[in-house]
Amino acid sequence: MPETPLIFSTHSLHPDVSEELAKLGTLKVASAPTPEAITAESVGANIIVVRAPIPAEIVTREQGLMAAVRHGAGLDMIPMEDCTKAGVMVTNVRGANAVTVAEHAIWSAMSLLRKNPMVTRDLHAGGWEHGRRHSASGREISGRTLGILGFGNIGTALAGMARNGFGMSVISYTRSPDKLPDTVEPVSLPDLLKRSDILVLSCPLTDETRGLIDKEAIGSMKQGAILVNVARGPVVVENALIEALQSGHLGGAAIDVFDQQPLPIDHPFMALGNVVLTPHMAGITEESMLRLGQKVTEITAQILAGETPDNLCNPEVLPAYKARFPAP
Repeated sequence: MPETPLIFSTHSLHPDVSEELAKLGTLKVASAPTPEAITAESVGANIIVVRAPIPAEIVTREQGLMAAVRHGAGLDMIPMEDCTKAGVMVTNVRGANAVTVAEHAIWSAMSLLRKNPMVTRDLHAGGWEHGRRHSASGREISGRTLGILGFGNIGTALAGMARNGFGMSVISYTRSPDKLPDTVEPVSLPDLLKRSDILVLSCPLTDETRGLIDKEAIGSMKQGAILVNVARGPVVVENALIEALQSGHLGGAAIDVFDQQPLPIDHPFMALGNVVLTPHMAGITEESMLRLGQKVTEITAQILAGETPDNLCNPEVLPAYKARFPAP
């Protein structure tokens, strides 16, 4: 184990977390969350705290790299095969921002149902009556059907809020329908699309989910339904979603993740009035950043102490890892 480990983070962290990580080694934060800055500035890293994509060349270059610790749950930012081949452990933090994302999904859906993007735009541009003209076409969230695609920690938090807070019916399409709570009805994907008044995408990005919400899928959704994407951008075929929003088939979309990030300022989404756009921040609040960072610190301490860390995502790496970093 390195005497003074270098802990490299792709982003700045909660101040309390930075303070605690600095007690475990030398903490260095990337000057920008870009591939170029991360590649150039991560030289000598023993632990990488991941909140931006990690180029595969870093994994093969850094002979002292022990682990990539995901500051979140999704693993698409980490070259998993390269890490395993190189003997680098990969861990993540599960569930720490589930409530945060669930709140975002509910808030953004309610904003769209009440036409808040258009009300705000027209109130600013034309005054009181211009904004108020949308009021009678607003809709309530209470009693509607919420569909959840992918039912993990986020789905669990979301279903509880929807049912207990708003009396919604909750349905879900998931790979593990037997694990759904009794309050959530398991359905097929076609039924999920047809029955949902609000459809929340909270599934991981895999070969099976990439492009899953395409033109045909969107076309089978209810007229006026709301789509909320807090999963990953490529789960949705963007051109198909844009067409459905422009035609009025969908009542609106709340989009936190995109095919291309950062979202270009001239992207067609920017010109639509029936959208809530956020820059991949559904899971980010002061509270969630503290919870995530605290778990990252705990995992980092475990690794530096020679322990097998919590939430190890590539356990098959252990023989190669232990050969690289033998126990004292």
